[in-house]
Amino acid sequence: QVHLVESGGRVVQTGDSLRLSCAVSELPRSTNVTAWFRQAPGNEREFLAAIRWGDGIPSSPNSIFGRFTISRDYARKTVFLYMKNLEPEDTAVYYCAAGSVFTRFASEYDYWGQGTQVTVSS
Repeated sequence: QVHLVESGGRVVQTGDSLRLSCAVSELPRSTNVTAWFRQAPGNEREFLAAIRWGDGIPSSPNSIFGRFTISRDYARKTVFLYMKNLEPEDTAVYYCAAGSVFTRFASEYDYWGQGTQVTVSS
């Protein structure tokens, strides 16, 4: 059974940096793309970045926002999202997703984690 477990979300202040982690397990071989999305209250789920699991090649640009960077540790089976210069508008639930297509569309991803809350205070 596929498991995606996000962690690292917490309350931070404007200008802070934060790294989110997504532990990945039991991915089918065809599911070789992992991505980060976020969703703020009242908003649609928003694509942030994706990375190809096997060779670690990220989407281009690396993320929708230049302040965010996606990476992965193959041995630890973990995908990271590093965020810097956080702003109150970055407050959202951050989700990890896995699929077989390099895409920004949430509907194309087959597996999702439960999400981790990031709150940026002003």
